[in-house]
Amino acid sequence: MASSGFLVALLAGLALLLTGPGYRLRWWELRPAFTILRWAAYGGLAAAALSLLGAMLARPGGSRRGFPLTLVGLVIGLVVVGIPWQWGRTAQQVPPIHDITTDTETPPTFVAILPLRADAPNPAEYGGPELAAQQRAGYPDLGPLLLRTQPPQAFERALAAAYAMGWEIVATAPAEGRIEATATTFWFGFKDDIVVRVTPADGGSRIDVRSVSRVGRGDVGTNAQRIKAYLARIAHSESS
Repeated sequence: MASSGFLVALLAGLALLLTGPGYRLRWWELRPAFTILRWAAYGGLAAAALSLLGAMLARPGGSRRGFPLTLVGLVIGLVVVGIPWQWGRTAQQVPPIHDITTDTETPPTFVAILPLRADAPNPAEYGGPELAAQQRAGYPDLGPLLLRTQPPQAFERALAAAYAMGWEIVATAPAEGRIEATATTFWFGFKDDIVVRVTPADGGSRIDVRSVSRVGRGDVGTNAQRIKAYLARIAHSESS
């Protein structure tokens, strides 16, 4: 029983580890990747149950051996279950959208990135009032960043922050105050495109950002988190 739970835990953990890299390497498409992820979670649950039963049978002082192995299997199984569960929980707490911007009235638009999104399932055009309403409900605190510095200096800070975020810079247009970049997510390697707009405002500058996923109906909050982290980095650079 101890070895059974441990073995199932290892197989479930391996399946979990391969979901993202397998998609990045084009071993399978997105839907099969999520199917593997779901079955990995089921395997983790089974491993945890088997390991718990094995721990009861092989407890210290008993006649059977393998208690440490059951504990390892239990931990691995719970981790394999916990990661997809946390993703699912987060997905339920945020709106099922993939296009986030600090300006829902006049969102920044892509120019240089448009050819890169030609085959993307998600369009580059903004979704309009309905999308804006969903974003405001899910991320009411998301808005532009106002700086005391003039647009040329603000643009340089915005560009430096984009590099610091690890984004691939696709285009810069200082005269237009526009930066276009692409971010690649760690696990699945999803491509999300970003456009930054720097404009004059109240004697200083205003920075607006838009981040759009190429695939997926929802982004599990990734684009909003990215924008917040980016603007926080710029704000910190001004205060330091």
